[in-house]
Amino acid sequence: MSKLAGKVAVVTGASKGIGAAIAKALASEGAAVVVNYASSKAGADAVVTSITQAGGKAVAVGGDVSKSADAQAIVDAAIRNYGRLDILVNNSGVYQFSPIESFTEEQFHKMYNVNVLGTLLTTQAAVKYLAAGASIINIGSAASRVTPANSAVYSGTKGALDAITGVLAKELGPRKIRVNSLNPGITETEGTHSGGFIGSDFEKALVAQTPLGRIGQPDDIAAAAVFLASNDSAWLTGEQILASGGIR
Repeated sequence: MSKLAGKVAVVTGASKGIGAAIAKALASEGAAVVVNYASSKAGADAVVTSITQAGGKAVAVGGDVSKSADAQAIVDAAIRNYGRLDILVNNSGVYQFSPIESFTEEQFHKMYNVNVLGTLLTTQAAVKYLAAGASIINIGSAASRVTPANSAVYSGTKGALDAITGVLAKELGPRKIRVNSLNPGITETEGTHSGGFIGSDFEKALVAQTPLGRIGQPDDIAAAAVFLASNDSAWLTGEQILASGGIR
């Protein structure tokens, strides 16, 4: 029996990488999914096609989570198309590594606006629809624990998400809404390829420190997201789950 049959999910930043894998995994367990994208409509449409061809339900919805009207529209699309909302995956995120001497205000505001403000705005839009048993999953990063050099701004945003998760777990717990962080280690995606991480000395150093001896794949993270979305994790809230192969 599908773990998420009859449930409706919103996954932000789901046109590629980890977000796309999560959207597909939730759909494979029976959830109808709103596949949000910021710029890549083609990518989101491809995710939707993959889901629908497998017999699932999905719709692509554009929007910038760092803008309140867009965040509200993304959430409203779930209600308009499927009549309810049970699962919110705050996956939208951007990153750029630079030493403290060279980061810019523009980089700071972009990362905090998408990674932190976007999570808050989308959650704010969603909570009016979420009922007992709902699950909010914030996609953080092992960077908040590992704190790699040259990541002060990015790791700062993910540390903020860890704190927000704890606060919202307490705030929404009385309504029986669960809030957890899922914090991946380095994962092989389009972004880590284009960013030059895959095949780099940085990747090799991380693999050398990882007990399971490899970097992550999007499906590794998606499987953990299904767990957090389902009743299998009904007694978990306020947790920071490291999906990192053991690096910490």
